[in-house]
Amino acid sequence: MNILLCPDSFKDALSAQAAAEAMARGVKRAVPDAHVQTCPLADGGEGSLDALIDATGAERRQLSVQDALGRPRQATWGWLSDQRTAFIELAEASGLQHLTAEERNALTTSTFGVGELLLAALDQGAEKALLLLGGSATNDGGAGMLQALGAQLLDQQGKSLPPGGAALSQLNRLELEGLDHRLASLTLEAAVDVDNPLLGKRGASAVFGPQKGASLQQVEQLDQALSNFADISAQTLGCDHRALPGAGAAGGMGFAAKAFLNATLKPGIEMIMQQAGMAERLVRADLVITGEGRLDGQSLAGKTPIGVSRAAQRANKPVIVLAGSLGDGWEACFDEGVTAAFALADGPMALKDALPRTAELLEARCESLLRLWATSQR
Repeated sequence: MNILLCPDSFKDALSAQAAAEAMARGVKRAVPDAHVQTCPLADGGEGSLDALIDATGAERRQLSVQDALGRPRQATWGWLSDQRTAFIELAEASGLQHLTAEERNALTTSTFGVGELLLAALDQGAEKALLLLGGSATNDGGAGMLQALGAQLLDQQGKSLPPGGAALSQLNRLELEGLDHRLASLTLEAAVDVDNPLLGKRGASAVFGPQKGASLQQVEQLDQALSNFADISAQTLGCDHRALPGAGAAGGMGFAAKAFLNATLKPGIEMIMQQAGMAERLVRADLVITGEGRLDGQSLAGKTPIGVSRAAQRANKPVIVLAGSLGDGWEACFDEGVTAAFALADGPMALKDALPRTAELLEARCESLLRLWATSQR
């Protein structure tokens, strides 16, 4: 019996790796002779870099970069030397998790550090880079990244813009001659876990700005600033990507990656499954178990359990999803290849009580499921 365990992280409770290990313990308690494959996954958000490094054996590297507020921090990136490929997670440089609630300011936070990571990859000789766009503290449309890479963003007086999305309202001219010439030969794929456009009611500012510290008034200010950035970008480049699904990812970083770096935007889970060799793993599996903190109707937009279930459906393999909670619309997941889904709680339980027990609950659910599955296979 071959069991494939490929969870995402359970937010605020377990990393994807720890979740997979907990699942494996439960499986082994039920069926000691089962062959267990663990393949921790992510969808482009938190934990994606670790998932890629674990799946590929890439070298883990460190670089001192600017965080979202311009302070120095040690950021991790991955280097897969045999493929000349760099793994870069935006959140390592410009992540929301590095700021306190009081420090979050979507008007001024910058993606400059992401550009510094890309430069390090180019210095290493990267021919390809996978850019993971989840978890940002920023709403600058990737402007900071572009400045780090050599572009100039100038106001009417010819002065460089200060950091942050609000400053883009003053943008008058883009000068791209200074962009690092090595970018022209870099193949860039950007992992997104949302399909939002850059602007409007579903745009970067309106949907994600509040969690980054923006008030309703500031959301409108940022949306207008990004609109000005999109206008001048279109005039400069001769093409307009503001309506592209995923352009609003990471405060507009999806827009900059596509418009200025010719990136291909891909669902993060598909990118990570490809690197992890998921198709080959599924061939060997009799049963697939995945999961994350919450399963609901929004999961269909590209979250890990749905990416896994769609791939498993193509391989005609059964999939069980274990989630911290099942939210509104979760039943739609049955149409995407999910065989069954279960919440972890074993009774009425407050979140603060459930989080410390996540590993224990995952073990128990997997043990019960495998006892039932083993009986059905006799």
